[in-house]
Amino acid sequence: GLAGKEEHILIKEHSIPIIRSDRGGQVTYHGPQQIVIYILIDIKRLEFSIRELVTRIENGVISYLAELGIVANGDRDAPGVYVAGKKIASLGLKIRKGCSYHGLSFNFNLDKTPFSYINPCGYAGLQVVNLSELVSTDIALNFAASAKRLAECLNRQIYT
Repeated sequence: GLAGKEEHILIKEHSIPIIRSDRGGQVTYHGPQQIVIYILIDIKRLEFSIRELVTRIENGVISYLAELGIVANGDRDAPGVYVAGKKIASLGLKIRKGCSYHGLSFNFNLDKTPFSYINPCGYAGLQVVNLSELVSTDIALNFAASAKRLAECLNRQIYT
């Protein structure tokens, strides 16, 4: 993200490309088995503040996890969604001319090793967690069904 600092990239010698982004936030990793949702919204038209949009996105993820019996929370000082202190969803937004771009990444069942190459979101020692580590139900472990349900929960939180 725009706030990304070189000091948060701990290991540069690996096969994963480092790509600068024009979204907000620090350093993160995107990989296979991670649900990435782009949230393109005219927040000016909806009369949302940026903070309200962030909270609604977090609440959408929290709502989805609650449906699966998982207790999660946001953190006003460190945007995203956490389960027992481990980050399961990261946010990175860009607001331009009253519209949001970029969105969130949700850890479904990705290889977490690359997170050890960075300080995720700029926080040394921040641990991440996958949904697959928290539940064992068939529907929760179906990538497409999970992505669809997560999007529905986000839609409900953002537009109601």
